Parts: sequence; structure tokens; C-alpha cells
Amino acid sequence: MRGNVSARGAALELLEAVLVERRFLDDALDNMPTLPERDRAFARVIVATVLRRLGELDAALAPCLAKPLPARSHRTQNTLRIGAAQLLMLGTPAHAAVAETVDAAHRRLPRPHVGLVNAVLRRVAREGAALLPGDATAYNTPKWLWRGWSEHYGEETCRAIAAAHQREAALDLSVKDGAAAWATRLGGRVLPTGSIRLEDAGAVPRLDGFDTGAWWVQDAAAALPAKLLGDIRGKHVIDLCAAPGGKTAQLAAGGARVTAIDRSPERLARLAANLKRLGLEAETIVADAASWRPSQPADAVLLDAPCSATGTIRRHPDIPHLKSPRDVTDAAAAQRHLLDAALAMVKPGGTLVYAVCSLQPEEGEAQIAGLLARGAPIRRRPVAATEVGGLKELVSTAGDLRTLPCHIPELGGLDGFYAGRLERL
Repeated sequence: MRGNVSARGAALELLEAVLVERRFLDDALDNMPTLPERDRAFARVIVATVLRRLGELDAALAPCLAKPLPARSHRTQNTLRIGAAQLLMLGTPAHAAVAETVDAAHRRLPRPHVGLVNAVLRRVAREGAALLPGDATAYNTPKWLWRGWSEHYGEETCRAIAAAHQREAALDLSVKDGAAAWATRLGGRVLPTGSIRLEDAGAVPRLDGFDTGAWWVQDAAAALPAKLLGDIRGKHVIDLCAAPGGKTAQLAAGGARVTAIDRSPERLARLAANLKRLGLEAETIVADAASWRPSQPADAVLLDAPCSATGTIRRHPDIPHLKSPRDVTDAAAAQRHLLDAALAMVKPGGTLVYAVCSLQPEEGEAQIAGLLARGAPIRRRPVAATEVGGLKELVSTAGDLRTLPCHIPELGGLDGFYAGRLERL
């Protein structure tokens, strides 16, 4: 894989944005000066690789340094990471990886550090994979995440989750109808859950069917919670915290009368634009889901609550470097209030589906357990394997949906999602 100086310079700026400025990678990329598309893509690949395998890279670089770099030399450290990722993981020719990374360093680092980068990367090029730790899985996962996953899922599953995070996720699509036909047209395949999966899809707006609104981008796991509502034709469904709108599109395509609530006017505007492209309709309201109430209780409510997003690390490798246990605690407190509010919006006999794209049990299983323990007028409606493509491993012993990144590995895995289905008494 080749790039040029501007791509490597952009990679350094992006990595600094995530690790130093604590900004999300995609937001930082959106704010980058205009780059040729190929350089832009290469810069993101480099940064995503560094973020996925940061612990492994640092372990490989450590013996190449006489002493650890001080914290104030983070640009030098990140430059070394970028060069090492190309040499050890991306298969970039050594002369290009070293020379062009050093060239980028000339523009951004003190002169003595440029020589250090040159010497270290030349050694990495000589010694290659021998510098990498033998069992690298745990190196790349923050200790607090590893500990939590091991305690909840077991050591073996934790290791499988961490391994799945090292691989780039494919592109999944939800279609309004004709999944098999669209899979053929796009060169993809239909997953057991009904989503279309594409490998090496390229630029999304250039794909067949984008302009005509035949489909929308949505991870296969993210498409499952809305399906737990069953036949929604003619029913009033409230979609809380609805942006960016994948589940709203599902509900509208399923024939429901949808009210989409989100407190961000900008995100809701993007949701409305997506619905327009898809030729679908929904009522959109800018409001805080915790305090807003409908004029009448709805037949069903779908609450995809804001969360730590640790289930999306395959697609967003910056998440482990930007989140902390405090984020999980804060999210769980907000989710409890949202669940209470959502329950008040459902009519007796109606259905509430609570979902989060998190692997943390505090944000998933514990929320439903807590709601039941508080004596809320609900009962759990267990999920059947037939509702999720016959994949029994996606249904927990309690009868909830629980997808993991290591599920269906032969098909490329899934994002981590939790969903509990409840009936209002």
C-alpha cells in the first residue's frame, strides 16, 4: 500500500487529534484540509491500524529506544507508531515507509528527533515481525475493558472479542426490499439476519442504489433491535434518540407511523435528509427524550440509548482510547432515566425495546434487571432465535439479544449490541 508525504502528514495530525486532543477520528477527518481521495483513505488506514494495535506497536518500539520518550514528545512517539504500523502491519515497502515518514517528520519535529525517527524505523525495517510480542491480543485492549469483559463473558470470549477488534469491519446495508437481488447487483451476500454485507465496498455514494434510495448503511447487529418489534404495519412507533436514523428508516419501511425524537437539531436534520433520499416518511421532533411525552401512549417504543459505544470498536478503533469507566457510569445513569421515560410512553399491552451498542453489562443487561427490580409494570418478552436469523448464539440465557464482535466469524463478525424486549402491563 502506498501513499505520499501529505497522507503521512495527515495521519500524524489525525493521530494527534485522537490521542492528544481527545477528538473522535471521524470528526477529525471531516475537519482535515482537503486531501486527494487516495491519500485521505490511506491516512485513515494508517491511523486506524495504529489505534487498533497501539499496545502491540509500543511493545515493538520499546527495545528500539534507549529510554522511553517523555510525554511532551508525543508527536515523535506518534510518528514512530505511524512508521512502524506501515512496516509491521500494512506491508508498505520499507523504503517508502521509512523515507516518506521521515520526510513528514522533517516538517513537524525538532531536527534531533528526525534523526531518531530515521534510526528507529530503519531498525524496525531490519528486524521486522520479530519485534512484535508473541500473544498480542491483550496488549491492544485497555485494562479496564479487558477486566470487565473477562468477568462478564469469560476469558476465552474476552480474548475472541479483542481479536475481532483487530480486523476492519465490512460494510453492511439494510434494504427496503429485494435483499437477494441487491446483494447480486452489489457483489455482496445476504447474512442470515437479512442484511447485505459488502467487502471492499469503496465510496458509499458511488454504489449502485444510493441515489435511488434503495438501501442505507447499517451494521447487521444494529438492524436487529427494530426487528424485535415484529409486525408494525399501521402501528404508532416512537423512536427515541433516533439519529442518525437507521432504525427510523427500518420502522418507516416496515409500514409504521414513526415519531423520531432526538435532542440534536443537526443530527435530526441529517436523519430527515436520509429519509428523503430513501423516500420514507416520519415525524421528526427536536426534544430531550427524558422529558418529552407524546399526546397519547404509542403502540411501541424503540429506545436506542446513548452509550459508551464499546460495541462499535471494530468500526471506530478510537473508542478504547477516548472512553473510560466514568463514561460507562455516566451513561448508565442517563440510560436509567431514559428507560423510565420510555416506559411511560408505551400503552398497556405495547412493546418497549431497549438497545445499546455497548459491550458493558452495566449499560445492557443490568439496565433491564434494574427496571424489573424496581417493580416497573413490565414483563420480559424473550427473543427467539428465529427472529435473529436462526443464530442461537445471539440470544442470551435470559432471552435478550446480545451480539458480540466474535459472533459469526466466518462471515466477518458483528458489532456488539444488547437489546431487551419488554411488554407494558
